[in-house]
Amino acid sequence: MRPSKPAFTLKGKRLWVAGHSGMVGAAIVRRLKYEGCEVLTAARRDVDLTNQRETERWMEAARPDAVFLCAARVGGIYANSSFPAEFIADNLAIGLNVIRASYRVGVAKLLNLGSSCIYPRDAAQPMPESALLTGPLEPTNEWYAIAKIAAIKLCQAYRLQYGADFISLMPTNLFGPGDNYDPNYGHAPAGLIRRFHEAKVERRGVVKVWGSGRQRREFLSVDDLADACIHLMKTYSGVEIVNVGTGRDISIGEFAKLVADVVGFEGNIEFDTSRPDGPKQKLLDVRKLTESGWSARRELRDALCEAYADFLAREKSSWSRGQSAVPMRGVMLAGESSGLAAIGADQAS
Repeated sequence: MRPSKPAFTLKGKRLWVAGHSGMVGAAIVRRLKYEGCEVLTAARRDVDLTNQRETERWMEAARPDAVFLCAARVGGIYANSSFPAEFIADNLAIGLNVIRASYRVGVAKLLNLGSSCIYPRDAAQPMPESALLTGPLEPTNEWYAIAKIAAIKLCQAYRLQYGADFISLMPTNLFGPGDNYDPNYGHAPAGLIRRFHEAKVERRGVVKVWGSGRQRREFLSVDDLADACIHLMKTYSGVEIVNVGTGRDISIGEFAKLVADVVGFEGNIEFDTSRPDGPKQKLLDVRKLTESGWSARRELRDALCEAYADFLAREKSSWSRGQSAVPMRGVMLAGESSGLAAIGADQAS
């Protein structure tokens, strides 16, 4: 994979991280501290990205040089099934408003984050970028996927028609600091961390996990994703999307056992086969990414230890304030002030 333009320098530039308090946005903000740039952020109380007029006004005033589009309405299988209208409408609006406003104010480069759920349910494994729009989507998250595909196509359209340097990355299932640890509405890694932790504290002997446990998924630390985003923002400029993952997968059964071990849960794991499995396997083909000179650095167990430490710290902080670390609403916008949402993580539960 070769960049079609000279390297894009971040030093000295004004970079807006849209969705900065969500899991991915916060990780990108942390990573940008080493780039010598000015990081711009906007809380939802200051600008509602689902509102076209508010988004355009904020962009006109801020005039960023580059944009990381991380904001989205996100959640797991249950959240997608329960709130299909919000998942498609809000994500369509966010993508359209931010991408169109970025072109109008002259943003030099935009990085749009999608999700591996854009690929067909029965795509060949590992899934290459060319698999996009070659078959039906996974029904359990099609609302979110369709909105993310629309944002990809919008970036491609602005590049083809106006020469805008807008790129799109497709991350695999994510986890790490800042995740949503709700056991019903969050994604698989965070939900499992909470379930096993609560079972350990309450000395329960059994934890139930959705599905058969045989389905295979790929997992990536959110801090590794942030590093990949910075790398590709600097080096990649092209119309094609780029997958971001580890290139390795694990069965949900094995993954659940690993999470239980990290948490210290010593009981039994039961798999609830009445719950949907989703696709049998979801693994990204990351050859383009590897050819660009980047690969994931964190081992899965080490990254899970970091995530569990984050969970414990947030639980302690929440209890000291007399609150729960689980949000009262199941579905949130990545970038709300609470920062409890994730983005780009597929529904792997």
